[in-house]
Amino acid sequence: MEALQKTNNIRNIGFIAHIDAGKTTVSERVLYYAGRIHKVGEVHEGTATMDWMAQERERGITITSASTTCIWNNHTINVIDTPGHVDFTAEVERSLRVLDGGVVIFDAVAGVEPQSETVWRQADKYNVPRLCFVNKMDRVGAGFTETIDSIKERLGANPVAIQLPIGSEDKFIGFIDLVTEQAFTYNDELGNSIEKCETPNELKEDVVKNRNILIEQIAESDDSLLEKYIDGDSISESEIKSALRTATIEAKIVPVLCGSALKNKGVQALLDAIVEYLPSPIEIAGTEGLDAKTQSNIEITYDRKEFSALVFKAVADPFIGRLVYFRVYSGELKTGDSIYNSTTGRKERVGRIVRMHAQTREDMDLVKSGDIAAIVGAKNATTGDTLSSPDSPIILENINFPDPVMSISIEPKTKVDQEKLTDALIKLADEDPTLKINYDSEVNQTLISGMGELHLEIIVDRMKREYKVEANI
Repeated sequence: MEALQKTNNIRNIGFIAHIDAGKTTVSERVLYYAGRIHKVGEVHEGTATMDWMAQERERGITITSASTTCIWNNHTINVIDTPGHVDFTAEVERSLRVLDGGVVIFDAVAGVEPQSETVWRQADKYNVPRLCFVNKMDRVGAGFTETIDSIKERLGANPVAIQLPIGSEDKFIGFIDLVTEQAFTYNDELGNSIEKCETPNELKEDVVKNRNILIEQIAESDDSLLEKYIDGDSISESEIKSALRTATIEAKIVPVLCGSALKNKGVQALLDAIVEYLPSPIEIAGTEGLDAKTQSNIEITYDRKEFSALVFKAVADPFIGRLVYFRVYSGELKTGDSIYNSTTGRKERVGRIVRMHAQTREDMDLVKSGDIAAIVGAKNATTGDTLSSPDSPIILENINFPDPVMSISIEPKTKVDQEKLTDALIKLADEDPTLKINYDSEVNQTLISGMGELHLEIIVDRMKREYKVEANI
């Protein structure tokens, strides 16, 4: 029962969006309000916790998905902050494969942008239930209802406001919760002082109208609520929350919230909504797997006793060696256990398990179904591999990545660089499934292929800094 209780209180979520919608700023605030960090880092100052790579800090963009864990209302929230730039779409793909829920962030001025559509389709592909957060409500030209309309039109989704902003642009001071019909304003710069207040008179009609839309939408997926609604009976707050949770998890509705992460407004309410409406690993349908012995299909559910996990990322850490990130789908894993890599057919011993917080880590003795963690020093596991118990090997569905779209030739500057170059490229390709290395014998050149100019530029930059390789492009 305790294990069930614990798994029920886990939320595996990712922040996904177009570049510059404010994903990293939102995740920084999430960590701050959850007490994980004590000083808010800023992307534009290069101090964001989740953007830990030198290249990310210089450019003010996210390049690799960083994972961290925080606690909110007795719930463990595993957060993955993903890149928004189209060149790093593989990072979003592999994160969504192992997540149970997503928060799609929109810029209140720009609404739905090209990459918003890409990440939305990726989330559709993996049936990830999601919330929308309309960020940057403090910017000139911010439009909450316009953003909701563009989500409807361009993404074909069913967004339903569960909050209404009080004011916009420089007059954005708070929000009205449509579920509880309670208004809140922010009274300090860090957003720690939140006060209940009266709903402004000019918004009362809007509140009634939008609340009715919310109840109508959730009543459609709940027969007992529908009867009450038609009969004109009052519907309680707990009934609305329960029906809204079900409709969100079944992807019939996408609840929409508003705020301004940079101005520290709306993030605590977003955390409440993540806990309230996004699913725990228990509520997600089982994952399809293949029994490696019998070659028959089986459904992997959270209560299956035997261990199974999917590797979604491998990283060469300069301090502790190779890190293999994995999501546990069933059973549990302890340090010292033996695991079987069903994809490669090799066995490994687990020397050390860590939980990551961007690039820092804390040791763990045990991980259970629903957890996201990393194994230190696993030599043979790479992205897409299935780890399982040696007695009941299974294979989980792999992660598919797009093909590279651009190539450049690369050569070492000196003889000394030759060996270092090969070593660096092998390590970088191990980390990044969209980086391909080929040797073209006709022109006698080594070609590296990737998802775009920025992607390859970052690869070359990392070779120089991390592996001290000088190369001509």
